[in-house]
Amino acid sequence: MKLKNKLNLTVIWSVIFLLFVSLQSFSQQYRLSNPNSDLKVYGTSSLHDWHEDVEEQSGTISIDVTENLKIKSLNLEVVSESLKSGKRGMDKNTYKALNTDEYKTISFQLTETKNITKLSDQKYKVEAYGNLTISGVTKRIQLNFELSMTNNQINLIGEKSFKMTDFKIEPPKALFGTITTGDDITIKFNTVLK
Repeated sequence: MKLKNKLNLTVIWSVIFLLFVSLQSFSQQYRLSNPNSDLKVYGTSSLHDWHEDVEEQSGTISIDVTENLKIKSLNLEVVSESLKSGKRGMDKNTYKALNTDEYKTISFQLTETKNITKLSDQKYKVEAYGNLTISGVTKRIQLNFELSMTNNQINLIGEKSFKMTDFKIEPPKALFGTITTGDDITIKFNTVLK
């Protein structure tokens, strides 16, 4: 009788373990590959259009692909002083406007996905919402992007436009205010997570 109870208990624990392992195998986490990812910020000024490249970014995405794609979490972070225009004076003005002495990073944290539409095999259109924090100010934003999965890699491609003043950032000025930066900026990204 004791042997039978012991066998039953072993079988039950084995089934629980296998169930746990199979559920875990469908949920996968990927880390942002900084060398393979591309994020640019575009804007205008009274002199000319401009753009800055992000040199340091990190993040993770956790997805579940049991039946349909489900994004369980998405967190992205940019080092503020890794924004580079190729012009030292412009970079200095950018860092001053972003108050990078106090706020070292810009971050996005997913809070929900409204719609995920399958475009083709392993490619989806995502309507997501999350908290974007720039210079210590957090705003809930809608972020639309395409997500594709290939060979243990996820690509997120999209863009988002907003006003600097939405985040209480005074658009930078140069040459004693004779050159002014436009309030509207657009972020374009091609994020690779492995």
